[in-house]
Formats: sequence, structure tokens, C-alpha cells
Amino acid sequence: MSQPLVKVQNLKKYFPIGGGLFNHKKHTLKAVDDVSFSVEEGETFGIVGESGCGKSTLGRIVLRLLEPTDGHIYFENEDITQLSKDELRQLRRNMQMIFQDPYGSLNSRMTVSYIIREPLIVHEIGDRKEQEQKVQKLLEVVGLNSTYAKKLPHELSSGQRQRIGIARALAINPKLIICDEPVSALDASIQSQVLNLLQELQKEFNLTYIFISHDLGVVRYISDKVAVMYLGKLVELSDKDNIYQNPLHPYTKALLSAIPVPKINGKKERIILKWDVPNLVNPPSGCRFSTRCQLVQEKCKQIEPKFSMVGDKHFVACHLVNN
Repeated sequence: MSQPLVKVQNLKKYFPIGGGLFNHKKHTLKAVDDVSFSVEEGETFGIVGESGCGKSTLGRIVLRLLEPTDGHIYFENEDITQLSKDELRQLRRNMQMIFQDPYGSLNSRMTVSYIIREPLIVHEIGDRKEQEQKVQKLLEVVGLNSTYAKKLPHELSSGQRQRIGIARALAINPKLIICDEPVSALDASIQSQVLNLLQELQKEFNLTYIFISHDLGVVRYISDKVAVMYLGKLVELSDKDNIYQNPLHPYTKALLSAIPVPKINGKKERIILKWDVPNLVNPPSGCRFSTRCQLVQEKCKQIEPKFSMVGDKHFVACHLVNN
């Protein structure tokens, strides 16, 4: 059996907060808390959850844009948590990111041509002529013509800016691209165009995606496997058919119940979650979902459930399932 392209083991990211001039008590925000998963080459691994659950932080840690507090990240069976800055620079050739904000992620003072060329310049790939030829080719690949090369970001629509972000990520021929909410800032019609483009590029360049989103409809469309995240932890993980047809965790069921039904007079029972999401600085004891779960038992409030396999590659952290 081949090794996964990416393997994450017991990953943690804790942020110290407080301890300022007038607040001497320090606290710890556990943004990512003991997360493990693997991603096979050529697949799309979806990570879904509410805002603030830690999914974007997780994506940045996998790229080492943020340093992990603990745990290990393996890329092509190499532990990249131990790499030096120079070694990380070489790793960037194989790991890139598409950001949520297609405008904020582009330098407003740079032309499109330079934005796409910049990774080639940083990694010293080709001379000026070869880099400009690569820019023209990448513009065509993402569905834009050569006239866009001289434009500035403010002259483009949001969909065109995101296509530029995708072209920049492709410039140095990476193996892994982390897509952090890449279509959430786009209109619905543009979202489908960008999603279709990502799928076409995946086939053409044999790309592997980690796709982060709060939209379960989008994740279902593009993903092969789906991980559901809540308050810094994974609560369920399986292939998308299992997640959407046979959800096991109460939180997953609640999220799925919120997906609109695309039918006239279509109805389904909506699961309304009570109370707000708890504070990550002081998460609930036991199961972190216990304060909002309609099926909560006393055991759930006291003992944290293990994230364990309950079916064919179907993992869940829930006492009601694991009994």
C-alpha cells in the first residue's frame, strides 16, 4: 500500500492570550487540538465546520505558515515539522495555498504578470523570458487571455482575481494546494465556474487538494473525503458518500440539515443547535459538543470521546456511536 502524500499526527496549535499590562492572568486558546488525518495523492480532502472551529488555522499549520505547538506533519513520508527555513523554502515548490479573499491576497501595486511571476522569481525558476511565457500559459490555463497580464487587481472582478490566485499557486508546479474557503467570497454563479476549474486543473496536473469550507454543499461537490471539525477537533471523517448519506455525529447531522433542498416545496427536518459556540479558551469538559447536543448524556459531559473507526474508514468521536 502506497504512503499518503500528507499525513498529520496529533497536531496541536495553542495560542497564549492575556498577560498584558492590566491582565496578569494568562490563558491558552486551543485552536487545533490533537488532530490526525491523511490525504492520498490526487484526492480532494474536505475540511468543514463553523467559523472559528480552527479549520483555516489547521490549513496554515500543514503548510508551516504557522508553527505547530505539538504533533507531526509528514509530506511524502518526510517529517516537515523538523525542517529548517531553507529546507522549507524548497518545500514551498510542492505546497501552495489559495486564499479566501481574492483581493486581499493579491498585492494591489503589482500587475497580474508580476503576481504570477513572483513565485518563479523567488525560487529562481527560468529567466525573464521563460517566466513571462509561463505567465501567458497559466493565464490561458485559468481561462483568461493575455491582455490581463498588464492589469492591476482593482481592475478585475472577484472571480478573475481568484483565477489569478489559482494561476499563482500553479506557477511552480506544486503537488499539494490548500484551498482556504476559495469560493466563499464569490457570487454563486462564479463559485461553480471556479469549482469546475479546480477540478479540471486537478485532472490535468494531478493535484492534491485540502479544501477548507463552511459550505457543505460546496464540499460535497468537490471532495473525495470529508472531515468535520468542531472547536479545534475532528468529530467525524469518512468518504463523502458516508458523511452525506450516513452521518453519525450529532453535529454532522445538524450541519447537513441546514443544506437547502433544491426543490419546489422541498422540505426536511431542520436540527436547530441551541446556544452559541463555546469559547475555545475554556471549552466544555468531556465532549466539546455536549453543551449544544440534543442527545447529550451525563457521560458526554465528563469523558472526552475517542476519535475511533466505527465502519469502513469511517471515524467518529461520539459516545452514542462508540458504545
